[in-house]
Amino acid sequence: MSRTPQEVFADHGTRLGTGDLDLISQNYTEDAVFLTPEGTLTGHEGVRRGIGKLLADLPDAEWQLTPIFAGNVLLLQWTAATGTHEVTDGVDTFVFRDGPISAQTVRHTLTPRTA
Repeated sequence: MSRTPQEVFADHGTRLGTGDLDLISQNYTEDAVFLTPEGTLTGHEGVRRGIGKLLADLPDAEWQLTPIFAGNVLLLQWTAATGTHEVTDGVDTFVFRDGPISAQTVRHTLTPRTA
């Protein structure tokens, strides 16, 4: 039995907290598409590269997530802050296919944090 989008997303959040890119990529289909303004990444390797960059840009960040589900689609609005940088305009979309994530878009602006 496949997991619901809500179950996959909850597990995705837990896996993100580990920072283990191999573990994180297991919540995606083999042919997943990861779209960013910089380009399109594909498969588990693309997911590892895309999420790896995000986690490197925002190490040990405090995240605020607002998920909105509609069937197999998720709109995620988010903010994140570290000691040196922040994102105040994060928006992702996720498409789930029979459980795992088959597509994700990622859009945010990384800015230096002001005191």
